[in-house]
Amino acid sequence: MAERDVSPGHPPLQSFSEESSVRQNSSDENGHVESPDETLSPTSVIYFKEALNSSNLIFGKAESLSPSPLRKYDFRIERIESKRRNPKDPIAIERLNLMNMAKLSIKGLIESALNLGRTLDSDYAPLQQFFVVMEHCLKHGLKTKKTFLGQNKSFWGALELVEKLTPEAGEITASVKDLPGLKTPLGRGRAWLRLALMQKKLSDYMKTIINRKDLLSEFYEANALMMEEEGAVIAGLLVGLNVIDANLCMKGEDLDSQVGVIDFSMYLKDGGHSSKSAEGDGQITAILDQKNYVEELNRHLSASVNNLQAKVDALEKSNTKLTEELAVANNRIITLQEDVEKVKEESSYQLESRKASRSDSAPDGQVLGETRKQLKEETLLRLDVEKELEVQIGMKQEMELSMKMLEKDVCEKQDALMELRQQLEDLRVINQQLSHKSQSADAGSKQKSEAISRLEEKINQISGTVKQMETSEKHLVKQARNLNSAAGKLLQQ
Repeated sequence: MAERDVSPGHPPLQSFSEESSVRQNSSDENGHVESPDETLSPTSVIYFKEALNSSNLIFGKAESLSPSPLRKYDFRIERIESKRRNPKDPIAIERLNLMNMAKLSIKGLIESALNLGRTLDSDYAPLQQFFVVMEHCLKHGLKTKKTFLGQNKSFWGALELVEKLTPEAGEITASVKDLPGLKTPLGRGRAWLRLALMQKKLSDYMKTIINRKDLLSEFYEANALMMEEEGAVIAGLLVGLNVIDANLCMKGEDLDSQVGVIDFSMYLKDGGHSSKSAEGDGQITAILDQKNYVEELNRHLSASVNNLQAKVDALEKSNTKLTEELAVANNRIITLQEDVEKVKEESSYQLESRKASRSDSAPDGQVLGETRKQLKEETLLRLDVEKELEVQIGMKQEMELSMKMLEKDVCEKQDALMELRQQLEDLRVINQQLSHKSQSADAGSKQKSEAISRLEEKINQISGTVKQMETSEKHLVKQARNLNSAAGKLLQQ
């Protein structure tokens, strides 16, 4: 099946029939075209159409095209036919099955994540199944490598190629190698897939390595999924996962020894019943999520209230200590002022005595020297006392300012405490309302289940009566046949 990209660099439409005949002669038995420039590359239209509808975008026949000068192209969309594959080829069937499972898992993951409306974690079941399906797709057609310890078969080597092709992937590879507890290449590959999904670059990285089949041939067989069109389809489907926000913690998770088993029960549910039950479960889960969020917020608020209360207690203790120190400083200032007054009185008394001694008798030289020394000592002592008094006054002013600041801080903390208590009361009211809603939802679900059981009992009763009526009808038919036979015999006699 000849396919081409629509680009300005291709020849005009009139030469399409000639080129198609040339390409048919140069194709192999399965329909593959030898020239990669003339065929559809995995990164072109196949990402846009096959990824969404599992269909192929091809040109129409040359005879059906109108020879108008506008050179319009005629497109038609067909399902992927088994033109290139042998329908009995088991490897082709495996590739098709893996592609369909990848499509189902990606579609289910996107729908459930959008209905859930929050960030996904490692315990989310559809996300776990998506990683299992991706692991099976990447393991398909891997070549076995012989080592000293035996044969090794892992897709970690193929994922390491992304670092060489796109430098942005170097951060993921480095972080995977730095993760503690990862001992096997399989665990590193699983961690790489999770980090690429969180980075929302998984589709881009897969397209990058799928485009380089010359490098992938070192790790995969020629008929592997990553080497065929199904790999390009899966890479296109992965674009839809960019709308999902995931927060996956891999430190405590054992990625080396996990067993990847696909759970088909997630994709084999009854349509109508599953949709109704999914709606009810979604409402209940939404109510429970709101309740858990409110409880968590309540815990955080109570913890912040306790911390603020402890700070207020500490501030009150420091406030009492500062008041005691302020009282002690005031007492000391008063005593120093009394000492200064005493010194002043003594100095005035000495001066008066000196004046009196001078007026009464001639001063003695020794007595005069001693008085001068005492006067100097008293003046020095007075200066020291005044300096200490100034220091104590400055300390008193600083304490008063700190007291005012502490009082203001205490008032602000008390206001914040009042607001937090009001928020706590509001959250308790909301929590009660949510609990009532959850109880009413549980009661409604119980009533529905009881009504369903009653309807099933009525159906069983009706089926029993129908069976009884059928048996009575059979008896009546037999009696009628017997009467007809008896009547015929009487007529013959």
